[in-house]
Amino acid sequence: MNKTTSPYLRQLRDGILDNNPILVQLLGTCPTLATTTSASNAIGMGLTTTLVLICSNVFISLLRKFIPKEVRIAAYIVVISGFVSAVELLVKAFFPALDASLGLFIPLIVVNCIILARAEAFASKHAPIPSAVDGFASGIGFTLALFVLGAIREVLGSGTLFGKALFGASFQPMLIFVLPSGAFLTLGCLLAAVRFLKNRKPNREVE
Repeated sequence: MNKTTSPYLRQLRDGILDNNPILVQLLGTCPTLATTTSASNAIGMGLTTTLVLICSNVFISLLRKFIPKEVRIAAYIVVISGFVSAVELLVKAFFPALDASLGLFIPLIVVNCIILARAEAFASKHAPIPSAVDGFASGIGFTLALFVLGAIREVLGSGTLFGKALFGASFQPMLIFVLPSGAFLTLGCLLAAVRFLKNRKPNREVE
């Protein structure tokens, strides 16, 4: 990217494309595989995680000079768990269907390694605004990857997208894609495609 590009745009590109939490760094694979049986579940999980990422990054950035290094990880977990509890209550109140669908995976955002990784690698070393952008970028990258995975699995495994039928009555869904094995298969294909595209880019630049 051009050196004159805004640092915030570079952060967005890094979180969404260059260092996508799932497709490049392979972080947060547990919720990735478990909650992508449909596109709506994937987006719901991605957006709730994004909200926690932004809030926890900002709060940890504000407290970065006051948290002793010896207990920083424990302090980060406490901060993250507080925001996860708040987000869980919001989802229960305003999106009960999503809460019923995602179930235990919303409180398990506490142990999502993407959030702790961004707190340790970025928020603990930078000011609140860049930390908020970093959380937003990583969250959107996470959400987009979840959506692609969930959409593929829903279309192939159920013949629907966002619950709406896409094909006629003669369509035979490939049920393997809504099973755990289908999640591994789809993610593996996506990772291979991303790796192929990243490896082709330098060759195009040389030509």
